[in-house]
Amino acid sequence: MNSEKNCIRQRRLKVEALERAAQTLKMLAHPQRLRIIELLERDREVPVYTLIEATGFPQAVVSQHLNLMRRVGLLTARRQGKEMWYSITDPRALSILNCICTHCSKGDFE
Repeated sequence: MNSEKNCIRQRRLKVEALERAAQTLKMLAHPQRLRIIELLERDREVPVYTLIEATGFPQAVVSQHLNLMRRVGLLTARRQGKEMWYSITDPRALSILNCICTHCSKGDFE
């Protein structure tokens, strides 16, 4: 394994960094939230109605997930007219999603 990517062998993370990582992992440990992050990564900034259409999840479910992720700092929201637009604030979410994709087989993709 590449020594640059294997930071655990090189040094110990501070407790605060481990706590932030655990919070990010907990937040992303849900398939519906991972799908939302995947869509936001692809389109950069997306209105709520697009996320509802693209995921097929009910509006209340999408809104709940977006609010949770926004509260912990993974997402940011801005109002444009009557719509809320969301984007990824914390690049760690993308790193985790990319790690998942790297370790998936070809049959795991649509």
